[in-house]
Parts: sequence; C-alpha cells; structure tokens
Amino acid sequence: MTEAVAGADRARRRERRTLLAAALTNGPTELIDFVLPLWAGAAAGLGATGVGLLVAVEMAFSVVARPLAGVLADRRERRHVAAAGAALYAASCAGYALAGGAAPAYAAAAVGGVGGALLWVSVRAIIGERLAEDSAVFPRLQAVQETGAWVAFVAGLSLLGFIGYSGLFWACAAACAVAAGVLLRTPRGRGHAAEGVEAAGLGAVGRKLRPLLLAVALTMAAETAVSLLLLLHLQRGFHLEVVQIALVFLPGAIAMSVASEHLHEYVVRFGRSRVLVWASVASGLFAACLAWAPNPYVIAGLWVLSGLAWAAVIPVHQAVITEATPGQVGRGMGVYESASLVGAFAGSLASGVLYDGVNWTAACLTAAGVILAGAVLVPRAVRRLGVPDVPPPPPAAEPEPAPERTAERTAERTAERTAERTAEPTPEPAADAGPPPAPLPRRVLVRNLVGHAAVFIAAQVALALFGLSWLRDLLTEDTRGVLLGGVPHEGLAAFAYGAGRFWTIAFLVDLGWTGWKITTAGREP
Repeated sequence: MTEAVAGADRARRRERRTLLAAALTNGPTELIDFVLPLWAGAAAGLGATGVGLLVAVEMAFSVVARPLAGVLADRRERRHVAAAGAALYAASCAGYALAGGAAPAYAAAAVGGVGGALLWVSVRAIIGERLAEDSAVFPRLQAVQETGAWVAFVAGLSLLGFIGYSGLFWACAAACAVAAGVLLRTPRGRGHAAEGVEAAGLGAVGRKLRPLLLAVALTMAAETAVSLLLLLHLQRGFHLEVVQIALVFLPGAIAMSVASEHLHEYVVRFGRSRVLVWASVASGLFAACLAWAPNPYVIAGLWVLSGLAWAAVIPVHQAVITEATPGQVGRGMGVYESASLVGAFAGSLASGVLYDGVNWTAACLTAAGVILAGAVLVPRAVRRLGVPDVPPPPPAAEPEPAPERTAERTAERTAERTAERTAEPTPEPAADAGPPPAPLPRRVLVRNLVGHAAVFIAAQVALALFGLSWLRDLLTEDTRGVLLGGVPHEGLAAFAYGAGRFWTIAFLVDLGWTGWKITTAGREP
C-alpha cells in the first residue's frame, strides 16, 4: 500500500512540474509566433517573401520532426526529451536575438521547429500518463498553457518599447531555459512501453487515427484561416498596430485559461460528441458574425466565443488520442500534431487568397461553413476510434494528510528520490492517484485578495503621482486611445507605464478568478 501511495504522489509531482514547464514555454512560443513576422520585416530586413519563408521553415521542420519526437517519447524517458526540446527552443530564441540577417534567422527557425516538436509531444505524453486516474489532466494543461500565453503577451508587448525585439527574445530564451531545468528535475515516470509498440510503428498508428486526423486537419485549416483573416482585417481594415491587435485577442486567451477545467464538467455530463458539436457551432457562429462586426471591441467579445470553443475541443482531442493509442501515446500525439500543423499551413495560404480574392463577408462565411462541417466530421471520427463518449469524472477533493503523517511522508519522498537517481524506470501497475489537494478556505482566499488589492492600489497611487499610471489615463482620458494604444513614454518611464498596464490586467483577472472561487467555496463539500 505504501508503494502505491508513493507512486501516486510521484505521478502527481511529475504532472505539476510538467504543467509549470508548459506555462513557461507556451508563453514564449505564442509570443514569438506573433511578433516574428513583424521582427523579420523591421529588424532582419526580410521582404514579404522572406517573412513567409521564415514562417514556413519553422513549420516545415516542426511537421517533419513531430512523428519522430513521438517515437522518442515512447522509447526514451519523456522528461529528457521534453527538456531537450525546451533547450532547443531557448537556443532558437537566442538565435533570433543575435541574428543580423536572413541566414541566421532561418537557422533559428529550423531549431525552433525541432525544439517545439520534441517539447510538446513529450509534454502531452507525460500529462496523458495520468488520464486514467484523472480525466481533467488535459483541460488543466490547456489552462496553464493559455495562462502562460496571455501573461507573456501582456508583459512582452507592454515592455517591447523599452527592451526592444532583442530583449524580448532573450527574455523568452530565459523562460525556456528555466523550463528545461524544471523538466530535468521532474520525477521519473513509470515505464510506458507496451506490448506491440515496436511492431505497430508510425504507419499503423496513423492508419488507426486517420478519421480523426483528416477531420482535425480540415477544421484546423478553417480556424487558422479565420484567425489570420481577422488579423489582416484588424491591421488593414481598422488600421490597428501590433499592441492594439494583441489586446483584441487577449480576452479570448484569458477565457481559454479560465474556462478549460470548467468546460470539462460539461464533457463529463453530456459526453464528448455533444460538446464537440456545440463547440463547432459556437466557433462557426463566431466566424459568421465577424462578417458584420462593426468595431474591434465587438470583435474582442466575439473572439471570446471562439476561445471557449477551443478550450473545450483541444483537451477532448488530446484525451481521445491518448485513449486510442495505449502504450504509443507519443506516436499518437506526434501524428496528431503533424496533422494539425498541416491544416494550419493550408489555412494560412487560404487566408491570403480569400482576403485578396473575395470580399470580407464572403471570406468569413466560407470559413464558417467549413468549421460547421466539423460539427459532423469530428464527432463521427471520435466515435470510429472506439473510445468512450463520456469520460469518468475527475477525483473529488479531500483534505490534505494529517500533520502527524508529515515526517513519514518526508522520509518516503527522500527514499524515492534516492531510488530515482540509482534505478532505471520499470513498468509499474497503475495506481490510484488519489485526490488532489483540497481547495483553499474562503477566509484564506479573501485575505489573499485583500493583500493583492492593497499592494496594487499603493503601486497605482505611486505611479499616478509621477504621471505614469495607465489605469489613471484609462479612467480620465480618451478610452479608445489608451486602451488600444501604445506606450507614450521612453526609457524607464516606458518600462514603468507598460508594467503598470500589465499589472492592471493581471489584477483584474486575479480579481475575477478569486471572486469566483470565493463565491463557490461555500458550495464545495
């Protein structure tokens, strides 16, 4: 019994550290994907063709490397493969920071494509190890990824005027390097080889998943086309700058980070097929409504609808892949992500053709029609894989172990770590992972929120005294100019003003999230 409890505790610690690494790396990944075309044109001197080629190089290397990364994730210790991916992505960010021309930039893009493949295939395979014990592991991964993304966007773009593109790339490299260290310190996993893994191979896994891969590629093409159409429309139709465009996309990213775990409750209640249908309808409705959106504020609100749809869909896809490829999750994730990237590449090409060749309304309605087709194709593909439609509910929260158990648990963990350093991983029987930690009491949540508010208010008063408070400007000046504008300062003043804007947005998210937890704390058992 003690060995089972120790194994379950080790699995939870492995998951927590992997989630931390995912948050640290997804922020830089999303931020660099957003600013890379802008940097390539402004700093690296690349023309439109060169910018397109730079993006294509990273995507091509990523598509090719992902199935191979899946094989490594099945044959090797996954934390090491993921750490190597994070280190390569850190090297890619450093390469962009040092690049002075086209050739170094292309090399950095190739390294980043390979690094991203090794990182994300292995991270998702690690998270999938506990799917049988906790069906909410992939929604939790989605939540931390999106949290890392919106924090990186707000912080990076707020400070871009102060640190420049090079500083931004170095900060991203540092975050990825820290993530690599976190992954290396993650506990070993139990052996994940299964009978028939070597005989199956990538081809057999691809054939088994083919119905879902085709449906995912099609819907991903349409979703990517909508995203890029929207970006082009904000830039050319509404004449917004890079920071303003990022702020339009921000509410959707925050919605994904907050809603992922809550939407999993509906998956457990109504089943995967129904949720996939609803999500496709919501996303298609968003694309159709874009055709008549009058201003960026309405678009930002509509983007939340798309974010909520993806917050439900992506964890379902990942859970289905994990269940459909037991013992070969790395391979399954590899071919699944390759199909998603191929679809994204096709959508990128289609978006430019649609924007230049047809009017805005027709482009949006075309994309909406393809997305709505996913309401039929994706649920049918999931059913053909033979996985359960309704996953089991995640384990209920229970109190932490009693204080008298602390010394015994500490001794157990010390013995585990010693064994981890001296022994190779061996297959273990699946153990009951046990309950997650109990939620914080309401009084603790209120005390924490009051403390955060006091520090925030004091800082805003100090910034206002020096004329550097973005919040004060938002409340007293032209709202549109401040909310969707840049940083009207230079040097240290720009740093303080941008940091204040980032802090304000982060505090508002903290206020809403903690307020929700305080409201629901009384209803928890």
